[in-house]
Amino acid sequence: MLHVAVLGQQVIADEEGGPRARSSRGIALAAHLVAHAGTVVPRPRLAALFWPDSGDAQALTNLRRELHHLRHALEHAPVVRADTAGLAWQDVAEVAVDLRVFDREAGAALDAATRDDTAAVVRHAAAALGQYRGAFLPGVDDEWAREVREDRENCCARLCGLLSEALGRTGDLTAAVDVARRRVRLRPLEEAGHRALMELQLAQGDRAGAVSTYERCASVLGRELGVAPHADTRRALGAVTSSPGGDGATPVEARAGGTPALVGREAELATLARAWRRAVAGTPGLVLVRGEAGVGKSRLVAELATLVRERDGVVAESGCYGTSDRLALAPVADWLRVPAVHAAAEALDPVWRLEVERLVPRAGRADPGLVDGARAMADAWRRHRFSEGLAQAFLQVGRPLLLVLDNLQWGDQETLAFVAHLLGRAGDSPLLVVGTARDEPGAVDGWFPRMRATGVASELTLDPLGAAGTARLATAVSGRPPDDPEALHAVTGGLPLHVVEAVSGGPGLAQRDLAGMLRARLEEVSPTARDVAVLAAAVGREFTLVLLVEASELDAEAVVRALDELWRRRIVRETATGYDFTHDLLREAADALASPPTRWLLHRRLAHALEELHADDLDAVSVRLARHHAWSGRPEQAVSAYRRAAHVAASRFAHGEAIRLLREALLLVRAMLPGRHRDEEELALRDALAAPLNARHGYASPVVRETLEASVALAHRIGHRDAELSALVGLWITRFVAGAVGESEAIATRVVAMADGAPALVAHAHFAAAGSAFALGRLRRALHHFAVVADAADTVSLSVGTRLDVHGVGWAAHAHWLLGDDDRARRTAAETVALARRIEHPYSVAVALAYDAVTHQFRDDRPALEASAAELTELCERYGFAYYREWAPVLSGWVQGGAEGAATARRGIDGLRATGAFFRMPYWLTLVADIAERRGHRDEARAVLDAAVADARSRQDVWWLPEVLRRRAALDDGPGAVARLRAAVDLAREHGSTALLRRCLADLRAVDPTACTARSEVVPPHG
Repeated sequence: MLHVAVLGQQVIADEEGGPRARSSRGIALAAHLVAHAGTVVPRPRLAALFWPDSGDAQALTNLRRELHHLRHALEHAPVVRADTAGLAWQDVAEVAVDLRVFDREAGAALDAATRDDTAAVVRHAAAALGQYRGAFLPGVDDEWAREVREDRENCCARLCGLLSEALGRTGDLTAAVDVARRRVRLRPLEEAGHRALMELQLAQGDRAGAVSTYERCASVLGRELGVAPHADTRRALGAVTSSPGGDGATPVEARAGGTPALVGREAELATLARAWRRAVAGTPGLVLVRGEAGVGKSRLVAELATLVRERDGVVAESGCYGTSDRLALAPVADWLRVPAVHAAAEALDPVWRLEVERLVPRAGRADPGLVDGARAMADAWRRHRFSEGLAQAFLQVGRPLLLVLDNLQWGDQETLAFVAHLLGRAGDSPLLVVGTARDEPGAVDGWFPRMRATGVASELTLDPLGAAGTARLATAVSGRPPDDPEALHAVTGGLPLHVVEAVSGGPGLAQRDLAGMLRARLEEVSPTARDVAVLAAAVGREFTLVLLVEASELDAEAVVRALDELWRRRIVRETATGYDFTHDLLREAADALASPPTRWLLHRRLAHALEELHADDLDAVSVRLARHHAWSGRPEQAVSAYRRAAHVAASRFAHGEAIRLLREALLLVRAMLPGRHRDEEELALRDALAAPLNARHGYASPVVRETLEASVALAHRIGHRDAELSALVGLWITRFVAGAVGESEAIATRVVAMADGAPALVAHAHFAAAGSAFALGRLRRALHHFAVVADAADTVSLSVGTRLDVHGVGWAAHAHWLLGDDDRARRTAAETVALARRIEHPYSVAVALAYDAVTHQFRDDRPALEASAAELTELCERYGFAYYREWAPVLSGWVQGGAEGAATARRGIDGLRATGAFFRMPYWLTLVADIAERRGHRDEARAVLDAAVADARSRQDVWWLPEVLRRRAALDDGPGAVARLRAAVDLAREHGSTALLRRCLADLRAVDPTACTARSEVVPPHG
């Protein structure tokens, strides 16, 4: 018997519990088929669902592979039925699946409940819940998995309700309470579950437990929904405590007056005020205000903002959202739009102002260079300049500045990184950043400890109010002291939001569950207000009155009246930029009121309205446009909007966001009818996707390779020669850096043959050919191709990210040295560095310094090597250059020597291997072996050199192999050394590598004077 578990875990195990499957993808595939048992799923749909980034053919290949592994794991039990229509799961006796057992027993329990068969309900519901060990496929966040997860969780909650009621009828109250608690854990916002648990606890005589259940219910409702418990729940509490509680009071639908006074936070406000005074005095800082939802974090910070404004400070506020369509750095853009900050940005030097305009374009300016996403990928070094330009706008305000960022737990990484950069550059500027964050896992978890370690950050924890503070707040809100302060504190848990709602209550809603309560709130409003609520729900999150008017069929006055009604009934609230639902669950309830055809129409109207309102700046709403077009059945318009949004994200160096957006577009394209148009759309998306994937994952990443291979195949199929050539150049880089020299040479040969018809890519083609020829030891041929590259002048490769003339000429210096022209090698390397400095392209400077440092190592010029490596290190650290950053420690470690030098060099090699960069590995290993030999560790040196030889031969990375063999021969005695040296001599002569040939011949003469003749030093002209 085999066991498949997909509830709470992902396991295929044998009878003894031993795992049978290692592939999480294979288990997920089995889970999908199990969840849709009896339904035939077409293979293309499965392939696209599980491998959205692969081409159709590759995705189907991946599916066949995973099916093969799955069948093997299941010992070829016939559970997966395959036919021409697709794949389907079928149950067999020898394979037990927890989800299938759960579904069968749940169905039997629900059927028994309709027949009032209590014994059958207990038997089947208990069996079903015994299988439910947790959420479906934990850790898998695909949309289909979330849908199945939610459906089975709802079923589990319903079963808990049925089982606890049935157990209560049988008199087994202890078991009934346990099951009721499980229901509450699954659905903490459903009051019916809390009431059922309270009733069972009261039946047990556990009054304290029932009161505790009520307090937890009140706390979660106040924190998450901003409401007090329903009248039925309060009556249940009244039955427990015999205290007044059945008056049906709930929060009023509209609250007169302004924001309640800040009460009970005097000490915390004083702490923030001290941080502000320190900032004004020239000590910038960051304060993170933490606490649970509803504890008053935002209210406290708002009070500080009021004080700052009263003292002529500048306040810029923004927030982060858990389910937002905002692009990365949107909070920073919000800050930049504050008049005082905007004025400072306008007065910046043009160099910095252009960087600010990359994020917040000047009205009416249309300069494609400002938001050139593809170039931003190549010019990764510009991230530093971009951040510096933004920082200058804030540092030049000229007045004390408070930056507020709400809900940092949902912050994007680019915004957090910018805050760190800004504070690092602040010096003695009067700047304070105050953020709020919930006590839950989020974006600040890794970021804030690093900020605190720098000494600029502090944390202010906000606890719930005590009984006295609760009473003071209640008095401030209602105008009179509470009748029972202790009871009020017990009910509200001291959360200010809950206290405010509790003391300003009005008539409640007579619904027994959360969904019904929210639906009833919407049904109580007028039909017009309800229609506007449904339209607002389709927007997503925040919305403006202008957008609703533009998208609605109603006249403006009717929309205004409807929105006013929703605001007065506390269904929506006002925000800094418009309106929003008071809670996401209310938005979801409003959205659920729309039928599918209505929802389709609303999204189409919203897309049209956004295009009309933002015709001059579609970038700002591109993600929202994409979503509305997709949901209204306009995939081509959606794809266009996604590409625009990805371009904007790329221009902000938000590579992960760009990848996400392009993948969304790719899913839409792959759902189109097959044909040339679809292929062209997919090719354009994959071409755009390669650059951000490269920036995020590195040249040698499998996902980059797969994307480029798909682009090559698509371009070839539809006859797009330039696109095919461009993708082939990118593919050459991925294979070459990964050390697949033979494969990269085949690609380079193909590229050069195609380049005659594409003048713009001639330099790229010859750069690829030069690199492959160099690796294979064809040095003169490499120089020929490098010469073509040098003639390309200022061509920048968007694939490589450097000026090709700098990169190619710097690399050519190595070929010159190997060919025996030491002086020309030295001059070429120096001239390359000078050229890179003149053009002020930091990444090219880093490349030039890296090749310069290696040239110095060849020549054993250690002082010059140390100088170049030190500058290279500083440059890479400043701009975040990854690949060349690892060259410096290997070279510096070689100069340093000893144990410390060996550790430094090893660190660099580990960094190269971690990124999959294996080209030149025999060279790097030779330096490590040299350090070991100088330390007297000859056995270690032998092992390292043997690894270098094996690596060179397996990857065909042989340009340095003569030197590796020479160094290895020095650790041998007698005939073994002579044999290695003869092989090294032959290989160096074949390469035309005069410099290495001279070294090898010198060593060979030393061990066997008769082995060399005058002709031994002659290098064939074809080298």
